[in-house]
Amino acid sequence: MATVRPFKGFRPLPQYAAQVAAKPYDVLSSEEARIEAQGKPLSFLHVGKPEIDLPHGTDLYDPAVYEKGKENLQKLIRDGILKEDPHPYFYVYAQTMGNHTQYGIIGCASVQEYLNDTIKKHELTRKDKEDDRTRHVKVTNAHTGPIFLTYHAEPRIDAIVDRVRLVDPTYNFVADDGIRHQLLVISDERLIRQLVEHFGRVNYLYVADGHHRSAAAARVGKEIADANPNHKGDEEYNFFLAVLFPHNQLRIMEYNRVVKDLNARSEEAFLEEIKQHKFTVQKSGQAQPKVKGEYGMYLNGHWYTLKADLSYLTNPDPVEKLDVSILQKNILAPILGIDDPRTNKRIDFVGGIRGIKELEKRVNSGEMAVAFALYPTSIEELLTIADAGKIMPPKSTWFEPKLRDGVVVHFLS
Repeated sequence: MATVRPFKGFRPLPQYAAQVAAKPYDVLSSEEARIEAQGKPLSFLHVGKPEIDLPHGTDLYDPAVYEKGKENLQKLIRDGILKEDPHPYFYVYAQTMGNHTQYGIIGCASVQEYLNDTIKKHELTRKDKEDDRTRHVKVTNAHTGPIFLTYHAEPRIDAIVDRVRLVDPTYNFVADDGIRHQLLVISDERLIRQLVEHFGRVNYLYVADGHHRSAAAARVGKEIADANPNHKGDEEYNFFLAVLFPHNQLRIMEYNRVVKDLNARSEEAFLEEIKQHKFTVQKSGQAQPKVKGEYGMYLNGHWYTLKADLSYLTNPDPVEKLDVSILQKNILAPILGIDDPRTNKRIDFVGGIRGIKELEKRVNSGEMAVAFALYPTSIEELLTIADAGKIMPPKSTWFEPKLRDGVVVHFLS
């Protein structure tokens, strides 16, 4: 059963919330973050990506980077921009993108339950990225950005959120990308107790997005616990910052692929090999796939529709029948020579939020030779794979909208 508990959050005063809240550290490059934070001294990018306040060319893993993040965080507190809540609270975090709104509960999840797989994962982490966030948590002594968790929807939790939604939000702002963000504070002790009890009946939580952050939080929590001779288990370092959304509110976008070259093949030979690997190929097809097992392929100024053989889609292994797996095992690896998409430099990944035009741009520019538009992985596929203890291929899911850093901060002590 899942442990989710309230905490005394540090968060912006309402008049500063829109200025502080920032995109997650891992969706922007350092240069993009520099541009986005320009003229925005309160932006939480100064905490999450503190290299933007150091000279160009600074090693991203230099100790000075993490010290700068700590310094910037403490300055926000010292200047009265962030204030600590007087008591442990839960928070409802609402995000609206277009006509869709999703409501998550900000609280703290258990490090121990991450370690014993009550909190399930579906992706592997990269050591360099995990080490980076581990250092960031250690030096700042804080979880500065939340982990995106999901759970099988629970009507009793939904009912509490519906009740809280009747109150005017503490924060209500639209970010530069058009996403509306709202925060409502749950300070009622009875509702807090009920949420703890209801989550206690949830069998599992799932990491939807933020595998590196959650792995780092668990590592730091365990290291502090192991070094503390008076460890009890209820200290703040035993818990990490999370936003928990019911599974039926989430939307996953596609995660598309672009490849630099055709692996020494002519266009004609490439298309013929795709057919030999049991795909139908239709020229002048649609760019955006409409169903599972269908792919849009952009090559030499033309869109093609590829359709996978039924045998691929009926594989009993839930990982093998993912669209990303079918593409990887039957086109990217055997034909284009992309043996390991985690490390191969000839492939890149484009989140669905960037749209079909971004795929066309990358190919038309000559930077890439071919682009593949995929049908989105479903939340049900993700949960099935996590329940089976299996791992999804890299870049299988793109969750949107992204959680904003700096909405609420959790300190480890």
